[in-house]
Amino acid sequence: MDTSIAISIRNVSKKFRLFSSPKKRLFEALHPFRKQYHNEFWALKNVSFDVHRGEIIGILGRNGSGKSTLLQIICSVMQATKGEVRTNGRISALLELGAGFNPEFTGRDNVILNGAIMGIPRKDMLRKLPEIEAFAGIGKFFNQPVKTYSSGMFVRVAFAAAIHVDPEILIVDEALSVGDAMFQHRCFQRIRDFMMQGKTIMVVSHNTDTLLRICHRGIVLDAGELRHVGSISSAVNFYTALLYGPTKKVETPTEISNSVSRLDTPGGASFSIGSLSEDTRDRIAEKPCYNAHEMRIGYGTVKIIDFDLIVGDEVNPHEIKTHSDVQLIFKMIFNESLSDVYIGFSIETADGVFIFGTNSEIMNMPFLSADAGKCLVVRLQWKSHLAGGEHFLSLGCHRYVDGEKCFLDVRNSVAHLKFADTPASNGFVDLELNYEIIDPSEKSI
Repeated sequence: MDTSIAISIRNVSKKFRLFSSPKKRLFEALHPFRKQYHNEFWALKNVSFDVHRGEIIGILGRNGSGKSTLLQIICSVMQATKGEVRTNGRISALLELGAGFNPEFTGRDNVILNGAIMGIPRKDMLRKLPEIEAFAGIGKFFNQPVKTYSSGMFVRVAFAAAIHVDPEILIVDEALSVGDAMFQHRCFQRIRDFMMQGKTIMVVSHNTDTLLRICHRGIVLDAGELRHVGSISSAVNFYTALLYGPTKKVETPTEISNSVSRLDTPGGASFSIGSLSEDTRDRIAEKPCYNAHEMRIGYGTVKIIDFDLIVGDEVNPHEIKTHSDVQLIFKMIFNESLSDVYIGFSIETADGVFIFGTNSEIMNMPFLSADAGKCLVVRLQWKSHLAGGEHFLSLGCHRYVDGEKCFLDVRNSVAHLKFADTPASNGFVDLELNYEIIDPSEKSI
């Protein structure tokens, strides 16, 4: 095995036997001619990929896609039906809730037991215990039986134990979203430490923002099959399209009304259409800031066909000045008559981290309505407080069908935006900091 590879997975498949009742299981076990009473379910089908040392891999997929099964096979919790998994280094894993912990033991005892299972001497675990207890931060409950823990307390102890045994490979299944903000921050700090040390990490999470923040590559599983391997941003885009489906091609009506409606605010004011073109073609690709690698999803019953950014007296400027007033105007065409459409936008970093996002639903704004073939134009006004950098704009619209959110048209990373440099500050936002030295002898400050 190549020493640069931490985990090698080759043609791994996993079959489960499903019985309709315990009685059927007994019949099959006792039948003299081995009659089959079960149905076969393949949780994984010929999955192959390599994880290199020092990589942080995010695994995405819908519920039941085989993510947890794959991790359990890697950790030797279960065996593959076919194929081979080879690992190079000590693995520490935080799998499903309850795995490896005895509910009758205290948190302290379970931590020592977990170390023994991994081959770590008791005296070494006792030396690490104060640090593990402090990281978990559950106070006196550390010495109470695990069966009395909440799910959050359990994951705190399990995560603390997993990261303090000096693993070369860390595997985490849906645990980084548990706990309060302080605990999550400690978890991410420790993961960054692991990254700096060149350790290998595999993370399963439905929180794509978390994966975008920490991962190098992404793997998408669906129905037990490996569907995508690539950069984490491409994997998130693929996963999003898998969830909501690609844009369906909808024929634009031959005769389309050019009448432009307006969006009324609760106070009675209305948005004007600014300088936006009034024709009905999709003109977004003509914009100077257009990103040809946008990811578009949705059902196409409403389509976003044009937009403009107005900053001061400039339309679609090369650079957006800090603290300037910005108007985002975009246009939609309704291919069906709808009366309950919400719109929104977001700004993300190059690696997909959300800086800002909102929509008319969470803002308690009225929804949009239009007949088939008509257009609506909306204007959103905001003030740019972003620090210098290059980010991406996404536009979208949705409605609800039988209580489920239905994405009509979402154009992810449709435009590339450059914000003017702010040499006096770093990060995502400019807080307009004032610097002042105060003489402590002054009576009033």
